[in-house]
Amino acid sequence: MRERPISTLPNLGPKTADWLAEVGISTEAELRALGPITAWQRLKAWQPEKITVNALYALHGALTNQHWASLTQELRAELRRDAGVE
Repeated sequence: MRERPISTLPNLGPKTADWLAEVGISTEAELRALGPITAWQRLKAWQPEKITVNALYALHGALTNQHWASLTQELRAELRRDAGVE
C-alpha cells in the first residue's frame, strides 16, 4: 500500500504537515508509530502558543479517519488526560 502524504490525511493540511516535519514527523508511518498524543506533545513543546488541544483531536481523527469535531466528549477527555492537558 502506498503511503499518503500527511497533508492528505483527514483534518491535516499543508501547514500542519509542515509543523509536523519541524518536529521530525514527515510520513504517515511515523505519525502512526508515534500516535496522536506523542505527536501533539512534540508540536506543543515546539510552539506552545500556537498548538491547541484541537490539534490533538485533529491528529487522532487523522489516524482514525474521523473529522475531529465528531469525536465524543468522552474520547476528547481521554485524549486530554493521556496527553497531560489540564
